[in-house]
Amino acid sequence: MKKDMKPADQSRTSTVTQVNGTLCNGENGQRLKKNDKIAEIAHHFGRIMEVLGLDLNDPSLRDTPTRVAKMYINEVFAGLDGTQFPEVSFFDNDYKFDEMVVVNDISLYSYCEHHFVPFFGKVNVGYFPNKKVIGLSKINRIVDFISRKPQVQEKLTREIAETLSAMLGTDHVAVYVEANHLCVASRGIKDHNSHTKTGSFLGKFKNEFIKKEFMTTFQ
Repeated sequence: MKKDMKPADQSRTSTVTQVNGTLCNGENGQRLKKNDKIAEIAHHFGRIMEVLGLDLNDPSLRDTPTRVAKMYINEVFAGLDGTQFPEVSFFDNDYKFDEMVVVNDISLYSYCEHHFVPFFGKVNVGYFPNKKVIGLSKINRIVDFISRKPQVQEKLTREIAETLSAMLGTDHVAVYVEANHLCVASRGIKDHNSHTKTGSFLGKFKNEFIKKEFMTTFQ
């Protein structure tokens, strides 16, 4: 039986909120409507541009504050709005499949919460099904949604693992992330070659043999 679910569904709201944290932080962020948020961000970003000495009367720059505000709300930070969590399809595990399921090379694009610049790379996910399995493309959508907010890679990795564990009803989930960080490449040390690798291993994946089996699928 196919089941569609959003975190707004009564059976899942508390679980997803718990594992994802506050999806729209701050009193101001929770009470403002989308258009109000865009107007507020555009105003303040315009002030930043003016402080930097940019001329907002320049035709090329005039609409930049609004463009940036819309990008923040509708695209790169859309993961802060829990109501936009993707619809997720589940299937009853009637065939009692109990082997590892792996999805490799999921595209990742997120923003560092320390400097608000991008980091990007690949995510690899594995899990052992329990009573249900998930539509494979939905794992990609969950990763994409969780990545669309300011954060650090370590927190992102753990959040993906715990979210999938809660939604799938299984204790056995692995997530491995490899990413490039522009806060390292474009500022500070300006190292263009380094990669950051993080893993979160739950349940059976803490076993070194099973962990190695998962890791060999993408290394």
